Amino acid sequence: MVLSQTEQQVNERSGIGMRRIIANLDMRTPLSKVAEVARAAERMGFDRLSIPDACHDGLTAAAIAANATSTIEIANSALVCFPRSPMTTAVAAWDLQELSQGRYRLGLGPLIAQNIVQKYSTTWSPPAPRMREYVASIRAIFRSWQHGEELQFIGEYYRFTRQQTFSAPGPIAYPDLRLQLAAVGPNMMGLAGEVADSVTLHPTNTSPLFIRENVLPELAVGAAKSGRAIDAVQIVANPFIAVGRTSEELNASREHYRLLLATVLSTPNYWRSLELIDREDVGPKLRELYRCGQIDMMARQIDERIMEAFVVSAAWEDLAERLRDYYDEMDVSLGINVGDCAEIERSMSRLIMELAA
Repeated sequence: MVLSQTEQQVNERSGIGMRRIIANLDMRTPLSKVAEVARAAERMGFDRLSIPDACHDGLTAAAIAANATSTIEIANSALVCFPRSPMTTAVAAWDLQELSQGRYRLGLGPLIAQNIVQKYSTTWSPPAPRMREYVASIRAIFRSWQHGEELQFIGEYYRFTRQQTFSAPGPIAYPDLRLQLAAVGPNMMGLAGEVADSVTLHPTNTSPLFIRENVLPELAVGAAKSGRAIDAVQIVANPFIAVGRTSEELNASREHYRLLLATVLSTPNYWRSLELIDREDVGPKLRELYRCGQIDMMARQIDERIMEAFVVSAAWEDLAERLRDYYDEMDVSLGINVGDCAEIERSMSRLIMELAA
């Protein structure tokens, strides 16, 4: 396997615990600003720019970021894949891998049933079995392009039996394209352990307690099925991080995440984390308040115990030490949200240097 320049640099880094430090692009960043943010992330020393597929097209944004940079990895954190054919996803990913010269990582996410059906007008089916076929079919397509294998993939959800030579993209210099899965429940987590190179965790599932009690055992089940060690799967933790230069900024950041948590935890998919801290009563309360339109009451349900469990809080100068203590040398990659790069670039650059030291 040929390693990209960024992978070689990270493998040489002596930082404890943190495999990679990842810049999470804000989902509302317009395409006209992506190149600027990508160059800033590369300049600040991030190992990877992770691009969402929500408000704007994630594949287009990834192409812009790849073209604007030369060393930083470019990833789609969790491409909305089921509304897309594996063939169209494969074509885009193959092109992005060639454009970035081996720096691209394809992330796939299943989404909840309501979004699949109501937003994307796509038939819903159990996500883990369908995702297994999605991954397998993409890899079959890649092999047909790289090695000239006949394309013959027949499954329950997908069937690919035709690839004319004249319309095949053909081989590329970096064919070993890394694949990442977004996982919340045990079935998707197990699948990530079995077939993926990395798993990206929802912010509600990134506490050390959740990783120890749920993520690692569930990944291990999947890894055992494919006969590999669990450390073959990179874990990407994306914690909520409240930070500020002053106490006022820090408190404002904490209140932002309190409201965000209230909204997110009204969804049953994320209640497993509440159960771990014996606050399973909060989820149904939030869900009922949301249904009744009592949004202003929701944040009041997020007390300091829940905040402590879900949000990493620190002043900028203390954040690196706080994150190290929080993960206590766990073998994870760390995703950090980046917003206005010009405003925080100096503080963020210092943070990355301290985490990588």
